[in-house]
Amino acid sequence: MHRPQQLKAPAPTLAAMREGWPGQFNLLRWFSVGSFVIIAAVALGLGYISTRFVVEESIERDSMLTAQFIQAIGDAEIRHASINPRRTMGEMLDPRDDNAYPDVPPEKRAAARIEFLDHVEHLPDILLAHVFALDRTVVWSTNPDLIGERITGDEELDESFMMKEAVSTSYHEVDDERPEQRFLREPAYLFVENYIPMFNADRSKVIAMVEIYKEPVDLVARIQRGFKAIWLATALGGAAIYLGLFWIVRRAARLLQTQQKLLIANETFVALGEMSSAVAHSLRNPLANIRSSAELAQDIASQSAQKNISDIISQVDRMSRWVRELLVSLRPANDDSEAVDLLLAVEDTLNAFEPLIRRSNVEVRFTARLIEPVVSQRVLLTQILNSLFANALEAMPKGGVLTIGFDSSQPGQVSLTLSDTGKGMTAQQQQMVFKPFFTTKQGGLGVGLALVKRIMERFEGSVELTSRELEGTRVCLNFKVATGGEYGAQHTAGRG
Repeated sequence: MHRPQQLKAPAPTLAAMREGWPGQFNLLRWFSVGSFVIIAAVALGLGYISTRFVVEESIERDSMLTAQFIQAIGDAEIRHASINPRRTMGEMLDPRDDNAYPDVPPEKRAAARIEFLDHVEHLPDILLAHVFALDRTVVWSTNPDLIGERITGDEELDESFMMKEAVSTSYHEVDDERPEQRFLREPAYLFVENYIPMFNADRSKVIAMVEIYKEPVDLVARIQRGFKAIWLATALGGAAIYLGLFWIVRRAARLLQTQQKLLIANETFVALGEMSSAVAHSLRNPLANIRSSAELAQDIASQSAQKNISDIISQVDRMSRWVRELLVSLRPANDDSEAVDLLLAVEDTLNAFEPLIRRSNVEVRFTARLIEPVVSQRVLLTQILNSLFANALEAMPKGGVLTIGFDSSQPGQVSLTLSDTGKGMTAQQQQMVFKPFFTTKQGGLGVGLALVKRIMERFEGSVELTSRELEGTRVCLNFKVATGGEYGAQHTAGRG
């Protein structure tokens, strides 16, 4: 079979134009990058918002419970010390005001305060605790060095005094510039600062403030587990969305690519058909004149020239038949298929090529065997075999071996294999061999194998080509087996 080489086509093909398009849009590539960036950004945003919500809600809930617990302890200690119920623990916390309430004995006041502060000091997960008087002076602290200091510039402390509400803030690092954060031990990860207001009797004024620094170990562990669950769910959800969309777009891209190739192939063969029609019309009259002249010469030629003139007439008829078949093969594709006897088609082609096979000194190795009819069209199958036989013989100008074989081992499929011992092809030529207008033959158009591929695919078949330089070429045609009553009737009619 001939080795293809690139020749200048009469006109640029659409395939070549497509390869040269500078701005061709790659749907799959752009979607892969664009969707990944968008989905990743959305997933990161949702993950961040979710984790911040979990942290803030968890800390706010913990702070609220801590404030309620501290205030409840204060009320309980007032009752336990048998102090006037109109008094509050907030009025008991500043030792400098021990004599400010005549209705409360100093010893009861001190006892209630000591019990309350003891509860505060032994709260779970506590790092540091302070009690601020109204003037922002630390009147009690778990760090004795801070007692007596006056804290200024603490916005959260001032806000809690003014708003009469508990204020909480979370930190990951200790602020060395804030004296009230002089911990006796360093927090490991996250700590929370709670300001808990303590009111006067009618709850109209905040007269003391309890500040508690906690390292909620269990809460931190739950938050970290929540982080992992949120980010894992976000990652899996984003990946699922991306992969699902990627699968859909890849299928769409492949479908578009297939349709684009079909469109290009159809447009190419339309142009090829127009060109072939022009060539056919230009050849018919010369071929008819050659045949007429040969027939006239045959009447007066000598006995020795009769055989040569018969060969001329035979080859002219063969060329005319090929021109007609080429025009038929280039008609718009349709689904009109029939059951064709592949063995009979191969034998007819061998008979047609017999003179050329003898002149080329080619040995044909072929053993006929009964095979099932295949799906094709007689005219188009003849075109395929003519093209492949011609390529094989042209690849062996000094003689060689042409091997023809059948294989029906695959269910529903019959394979026809043609192997020659000709020039062979390079790997690059094998990649281009089925492209229209690609050939190595001087003066060739490079449409033979392109037509073979198009015709085989038209009837749900395929063609495979393998070759090595100086060793030969092997072409395998895979046909669909004809089944059903319609095919059987057509096959019977064809053989009758």
